[in-house]
Amino acid sequence: MKNIDTFADRRKTAQGAKERLLEQFKSRPKADDPAMVAKAAERKALEEARAQRKATRLAEEATRRAEDAARREADEAAALARQIQEAEDQIARHAAELADRKAKRDQRYADRKMRTRR
Repeated sequence: MKNIDTFADRRKTAQGAKERLLEQFKSRPKADDPAMVAKAAERKALEEARAQRKATRLAEEATRRAEDAARREADEAAALARQIQEAEDQIARHAAELADRKAKRDQRYADRKMRTRR
């Protein structure tokens, strides 16, 4: 069966809903109510604590990143120093090898000279 409401019934129902909504709004505590002030202070304290934790977390993260960057730079510098040392050692070995070859060649030359002079 259909719900047969007249325009007046619908209007009365709507008006009643508006009045109930207005009553709910009026029954709400005022901003200067001690309970509301306490809640606002609690919210503010929570926000400040949250902001402090966030600032601490960001500072720790920045410190960690700086330490990581410094460690990475130190590792890269150590690797570069190792490469330079290896290159210098290789150059020294090569120079020693060349000097040894030259000494052997000079000795052969001197031996050959001594054989021809006799």
